[in-house]
Amino acid sequence: MESIIKHLVEITGHRDHDLLNISVITALRQLTNAESARVLDVVSVGHQVFIKPQITIHEGSVAMADESHTTPTANDSIEHYPQLKEGIARQQPVIEHLIEGGRIVWLPIWINDKLQTCLEIYKPANYTANAMEVVNGMLIVYRNFQNLLDYSERDSLTGLLNRKTFDDNFSKVLRNSALQQQASSEAEREEEERRRHEPERQHWLAVLDIDHFKRVNDQFGHLYGDEVLILIANLLRSSFRPSDRLFRFGGEEFVILLRSTSQEDAQMIFDRFRQNVELHHFPQVGTVTISIGYARIDPFEPAVAIVGRADQALYFAKTNGRNRTCYYDALVTSGDLQTEVSNDTAEFF
Repeated sequence: MESIIKHLVEITGHRDHDLLNISVITALRQLTNAESARVLDVVSVGHQVFIKPQITIHEGSVAMADESHTTPTANDSIEHYPQLKEGIARQQPVIEHLIEGGRIVWLPIWINDKLQTCLEIYKPANYTANAMEVVNGMLIVYRNFQNLLDYSERDSLTGLLNRKTFDDNFSKVLRNSALQQQASSEAEREEEERRRHEPERQHWLAVLDIDHFKRVNDQFGHLYGDEVLILIANLLRSSFRPSDRLFRFGGEEFVILLRSTSQEDAQMIFDRFRQNVELHHFPQVGTVTISIGYARIDPFEPAVAIVGRADQALYFAKTNGRNRTCYYDALVTSGDLQTEVSNDTAEFF
């Protein structure tokens, strides 16, 4: 009983999804005396479903997925997990698969009929009715706490991440990127040198703004203005990967953290989204356009400088015709933006 209470206290003591996931999967592994356990992301891309390990607990050590490899591949397809696929289709709360020397137990976490996370217990030694009753109780607490975290982190109108969660998410991207660069071995550098002809994959920050949004509110009313915001948010969700982070900063401004792609692909992705918005029919309002400014994320630079660069690129797009996608470095190279570096390395325009 003391161990159960300890686990519950730890699970409900976090305000971060990763720490919450680590706590719950550690608790389940210990309660069932499993050989290992994992937190799996269930990622839908179009009509395809992929299973990506996010956190693995094995012999007491915790391993997090490499965030530089965010795009699902054929090896991640749910087709490699036929029993899990069948159980998810039936919305089973517990899915079992017997293997040599034990079993695999999957616990899909359904929240509002949506599945984004599945817990996996590999070869549990203690798989009694009492143990599973405790596991089910912990899953209820875990699910409820996930809902509470989502409620506090989401914008109430659009369902996107809100402004106050941006700092934590951006700091995590910067921290992980810096650690990955510092951990690069000499062999990895040599491999990178051999592949130097390939486009460099980096993270990007974009700020987008709805053009003439005040005119929409003034002409059609705030209810239609809110509907435009909701539809823009829906287009964002359908246009970007689950690994990318989408925020509503307030009003008509949104922010995107685009992970692990080349500059050419980043330009194409942002511009394709801009075009999708332009071609979308908004009820009553008709055509709506957006302007986008984006900048490269350098993990060794201050966050405020990176956001400022994307914001300056957005300002240029807004004051030079709107309905444009502008890259900060390209604007500096072309001379459209001038920067002056002061002694304290701050940039002034």
